[in-house]
Amino acid sequence: MKRLLSIMLTVLLAASLAPAMAAASSETYELALVTDLGTIDDRSFNQGSWEGLVQYAEENGISYKYYQPKEQSDDAYLDSIQLAVESGAKLVVTPGFLFETPVFIAQDMYPDVNFVLIDGNPHSADYAEYRTESNAVGIIYAEEQSGFLAGYAVVKDGYTKLGFMGGMEVPAVVRFGYGFVQGAEYAAKELGIDGVSVNYHYTGAFAATPDAQALAAAWYNDGVEVIFGCGGKLGNSVMAAAEGAADKWVVGVDVDQSGESDRVITSAVKGLRESVYQAIDAAYKGEFPGGEAWVLSADRQGVGLPMEASKFKAFTQEDYDAIYAKLVAGEVSIKKDIDAASADELSSDIVAVTVVK
Repeated sequence: MKRLLSIMLTVLLAASLAPAMAAASSETYELALVTDLGTIDDRSFNQGSWEGLVQYAEENGISYKYYQPKEQSDDAYLDSIQLAVESGAKLVVTPGFLFETPVFIAQDMYPDVNFVLIDGNPHSADYAEYRTESNAVGIIYAEEQSGFLAGYAVVKDGYTKLGFMGGMEVPAVVRFGYGFVQGAEYAAKELGIDGVSVNYHYTGAFAATPDAQALAAAWYNDGVEVIFGCGGKLGNSVMAAAEGAADKWVVGVDVDQSGESDRVITSAVKGLRESVYQAIDAAYKGEFPGGEAWVLSADRQGVGLPMEASKFKAFTQEDYDAIYAKLVAGEVSIKKDIDAASADELSSDIVAVTVVK
């Protein structure tokens, strides 16, 4: 009798849950973001992109959701994109150059879905074909300009012993680093000083690790004053090292990272939130820039330093506005990732670059 009662209760429970399960599975989300290697709270490009999507969605009463791939692979990214589309996504934001090939494929698989690709443009896996269809837009930033501003500012502020610690050696990270070195060089020439140095290293990952923190701490102990921590959570390792040393500083990246540590002197930012918001807004207005490749530089307010949150002691807003105006006017030539194979090949007259393998 007890067994029969148990079976009946199980059947009744299953029956009562069925409508709820059906309702849950039928939920749809119009706007979607598929994360890259990081998370939506990485205080870097995933978070910046996510904030732009959330802002637009909440202002306009649109459903939204993010999806995190199980691993770093084209197949895993495509699986997450498929899940987003099957869940009702009309527009999918994909932050990171690693989505270039997945979006190249997805734009054909889902012609009725719009794709916003951050930090890249769609291409085939073998790089033989670059193609952006009418339902996709590629957005890249002039990271070399943002890095330039950071390097320029810290040298103008009186620092001469610098470090650049990047994550993976990918185009965006390389552009940040090259710009940082050249900004330091430009400022040193204006000030008429020498003896400026930059330790330069790629960790190979965007994660916060004990090894990265130990290396940053070693640099600080050897006299480095400011390190540009360029690569998602990697920056947290540099911040931790700075917090354990005396009077040492960190340059944040992608978004204003001053809230992460009181040792962040400034951040080399790019307009992630704004550009994602603008792309989504254009889509809902029937003006989606499909087939285009946006390059957001200083002349489009795509890069900069958050001066209001910076902790400079000598570099002023007036100084910043003056150098920014030169970037807008095209008066400063900055080498990018395609112009030099390594940071020590940037032909610096003053800055001594030491590449740390």
